[in-house]
Amino acid sequence: MTTDTVTKPRNPYWQLWRTTPKEVLYLMLGFPLAMTGFGVAISLVATGIGTLAIFLIGFFVMILALYVGRGFGLAHVNLLEWAGRAKIQRPDWQDDRAATGFGGWISATLGNAHYWLYLLHTLILSFVLTLITWTLSIGWLSVGLTGISAWFLDGEVQTGDPDWSLGAWFFGLFGVNTASWNLEIADNIVAFIIGLIFIATLPFVTRGLVMTHWWLARALLSSFKSDGLRREVQSLEESRGAALSAEGHSLRRLERDIHDGPQQRLVRLQMDLAAAERQLDVDPEKARQLLSEARAQSAEALEELRALSRGFAPPLLLDRGLVAALDSVATRAAVPTTLTSELPEAFVLPGEVERASYFVVAELLTNVAKHAGAQHAEVQLSVEHADDRSWLLVQVSDDGQGGAAVLADHGLAGIEERVRGVGGRLEIDSPAGGPTAITARLPLPKASAERAPVAL
Repeated sequence: MTTDTVTKPRNPYWQLWRTTPKEVLYLMLGFPLAMTGFGVAISLVATGIGTLAIFLIGFFVMILALYVGRGFGLAHVNLLEWAGRAKIQRPDWQDDRAATGFGGWISATLGNAHYWLYLLHTLILSFVLTLITWTLSIGWLSVGLTGISAWFLDGEVQTGDPDWSLGAWFFGLFGVNTASWNLEIADNIVAFIIGLIFIATLPFVTRGLVMTHWWLARALLSSFKSDGLRREVQSLEESRGAALSAEGHSLRRLERDIHDGPQQRLVRLQMDLAAAERQLDVDPEKARQLLSEARAQSAEALEELRALSRGFAPPLLLDRGLVAALDSVATRAAVPTTLTSELPEAFVLPGEVERASYFVVAELLTNVAKHAGAQHAEVQLSVEHADDRSWLLVQVSDDGQGGAAVLADHGLAGIEERVRGVGGRLEIDSPAGGPTAITARLPLPKASAERAPVAL
């Protein structure tokens, strides 16, 4: 018998109250932050403009003003995110010009529109908006707290005019004659109701005021679309370079392996065949022995060539997919290895991601056997959604001695280059003494087709 669990819908109003304390604190803290930013920025800008005739002083004072605007803008964005608002993508502060020297840094700073927008936000827009929202929030909160507490603290509402009654005015709006009433009680009742209304609506007010700040910050302080495109181009260039480096590394390794393995066996085979040919007429028994050795050498060379070919295009990967190919790798591993796959059934992976995953696992398991001193290893496959896209996570962990690190011209360096070659990244968690967990995060396309499930 199965029991279905019914999740009660959350009350949207009480959900607003969960972030109201932070929003109130944001509106309170935002005021001194905006005032301080305005004061410092306006002083620097005024000084910079006033000393422009003295070129170096005015010039560098204006640059300092840009950095002050940047600092206060980032503090404002961080405070907004702390108050529960969505993350705002930070801009790129420097471009390639900044790496060309002092002049390039100056050019990259003055030519970056983000600096000027942050200064504009600190100097004018944040100052004006914060002044308005702080006044509204203080007023709203004061009326609410005064209304619900005045009866208990003072005994009656102090209106400032002994001839005017809040209760008489309020009930008079509805045509009620309060001549025979105790107006002190009526005043306190009306004040309590008004205060309760203001407190009850406080979450809507604070949310609206904070969202106004967030919309302004997103419009002025977030990165441009061109920044994302530039980062994407840079990432693609780095991936291309990593892919070429990984390819060159693989070719050099293949050349070395062929030279040290099959080539030596084939040279020995050629020598055995030549010796057997000379012995055919003189000593047939000796020739037969040499031919037998040559046959063994050819079998071993063939096996080594097959092993090397698996490092380039394993047929099982092409025919039955990644899970089946990795199951075969785990079965053949020198260290006992288990494979766990959390991939959805009929999930399609791009060919380059499949190949990279296969080689990463194969090389990592080889490293485990050579260096880790482990008794057991595990391979895990899963999909994660982060950074507005999906990622294939390929993790190889072992219970060995740990201490794994990326070193130049070593195995993990080649694996990292292969991962970067498809736009991914390698994450290593290997404290001294173990255990070790190495995860390759490989990007997946936003839309993936389905294919028939693979049977193992």
